[in-house]
Amino acid sequence: MATALVIGGSGQIGRAAVAALVADGWDVRVLTRDSERHGSLVRSWGAEPVVGDRREPDALARALRGGVDVLVDVVAFDDRDAEGVLAHRDLVGSAVVVSSAAVYVDAVGDGFETERFGTYPDPIGEDQPTVAPGRGGYAAGKVALEQAWLAAADVPATVLRPGAVHGPGCVQPREWLFVKQALDGRRVRVLSYDGTSRFQTTSTAVIGELVRRAAARPGRRVLNAADPQALTVAEIADAVGAHLGHAPRTVTFAGPPVGPVGATPWSVPGPVVLDGTRAADELGCTDLPGYRASVGAAIDDLLAVASRVEDWREAFGGFARMEAAMGPFLDYAAEDAWLATHEGRSAMMEP
Repeated sequence: MATALVIGGSGQIGRAAVAALVADGWDVRVLTRDSERHGSLVRSWGAEPVVGDRREPDALARALRGGVDVLVDVVAFDDRDAEGVLAHRDLVGSAVVVSSAAVYVDAVGDGFETERFGTYPDPIGEDQPTVAPGRGGYAAGKVALEQAWLAAADVPATVLRPGAVHGPGCVQPREWLFVKQALDGRRVRVLSYDGTSRFQTTSTAVIGELVRRAAARPGRRVLNAADPQALTVAEIADAVGAHLGHAPRTVTFAGPPVGPVGATPWSVPGPVVLDGTRAADELGCTDLPGYRASVGAAIDDLLAVASRVEDWREAFGGFARMEAAMGPFLDYAAEDAWLATHEGRSAMMEP
């Protein structure tokens, strides 16, 4: 039986990768730092937990004992994480490494982390320029990670670049914005950029399928990992609302958010759409699930998690940090004041 080691296998992307590999008949190990919390969960998926921290050479050696046919790393940050694994390269047959679409920049070097957001072609292919590799930021670190793996001539590596990831187990769930509005009974949603922003979504189910196929077909390549369609933010809102039976009135306006009004985690001035042609051609992925088909699982998980905590910020710390960086997404008072000015009435809660 073919063997796989998944680093980060208990998290949002990792659990999808583990499930896909187990379903395909792989003997899967998962490196986890928290055996008490994750050990029984990993076993319930049909995989074997290996306790340890990836930054401890002995832990990697234990996890790679006897060698593995494929190593799947879904949480690596920069080239140092690649170097730690490649120190045991004789035990690794091939690799699948998750990077990010945040590495892309436009023709003048603007991207996701610059003051001016990048102006990208529609769609973005894998040959689009990227930021320079480094260790000073998220995107630069991911490029350094990619280059370290792709330079390892003796270990074929597939690099996956997903967009806005959604799926069960997320601690930074963008969909929480529309789920929380539904739970709070908002009768209106306000969207900037006329609701037409397109920020490529990627379900963990899609990533899991790409991992499964890349593991079975080792190669040295970079592939976009994307849902088949890039929905507008208004379409995303409608898809989430449809799953919840929540259909508020949508109000849109041209241009960027006005403070917190109209802001969403997908609100970008121009399209960020990933071209999935290369992944389809190289891995035969022509039947991947679309956003509307896959987002329900993420929403149900959010509802289940939120029901178990007093403050949702405890469970979705990544969303709270995103708010801190981008501004509040759930400022109903600001929305009502804006609507009162622009429509002569405010958005009240449902009775």
